[in-house]
Amino acid sequence: MTCGEAIQAYALRSLGLGERLLPTADITLCQQMVLIGSGLIWNVYFGAVALLAGFFLATAVALGRGSRHPWLRRPCEWFVFVFRGSPLFIQFFFAYFLFLSLKGSFPALSPLTSAWLGATVVLFLNTAAYSAEIFHGALQAIPRGDLEAADAYGFTGWARFRRIVWPTMLRLAWPAYTNEAIFLFHATTLVFFTGFPAIQQRGDALYYATYLADKTFNPFVPYPILAGYFILLTLAIIGLFRLVSLRLNRHLPERSGRWRARFQLIR
Repeated sequence: MTCGEAIQAYALRSLGLGERLLPTADITLCQQMVLIGSGLIWNVYFGAVALLAGFFLATAVALGRGSRHPWLRRPCEWFVFVFRGSPLFIQFFFAYFLFLSLKGSFPALSPLTSAWLGATVVLFLNTAAYSAEIFHGALQAIPRGDLEAADAYGFTGWARFRRIVWPTMLRLAWPAYTNEAIFLFHATTLVFFTGFPAIQQRGDALYYATYLADKTFNPFVPYPILAGYFILLTLAIIGLFRLVSLRLNRHLPERSGRWRARFQLIR
């Protein structure tokens, strides 16, 4: 099979399009790159949907954590504690069996047992909890002078939050939030190694890399390919978040300076 034929057969294999049977013998380097790249579509889907939805929930939870009312503050604190305090792998495991048990009583919830929805919900809640803690810290770090200036100009309620509090919070939280986005996309590789099944072998990048390592008895080809794809994906995330950061800080004199994402070794 030529490289062009491999692209035609396997480029959208993870979505159920193209060749249904996976290669079992004489697997070429091009086939491995195409299959793993096809699986990366799911990783991008899981990460993008969870990150976008989790951003808004994280903002709401961060505001709830700073509320003066215990009936609002305590649930937000427990939400953050539970999802930050338990491993993501265990969250996938328990969520799948919870959705499976609900499916018997409520057939309409059966899509939750599929990875495209159920795993996305788990990732959405997990990243919302981590991001809420980041945003809460940023809210606590807003300079008091900014708030006093907002009061002096007559900003109150929603206008004060939209024009002063929320933009300042984002500027302060953005480097750490970039890290959370990168970690989230890396965490998507856990989806098909938990309870959520890969229907008709429509898995993500790590699923295909593991399959190819088993078939070729050589893990030193598919796993470096997988790492290369995720490095490129990480660079794309950093570039996108840098553009947003420049937009958020466009009014600052040092906006033309060099922006760096703050990496950390341990989450």
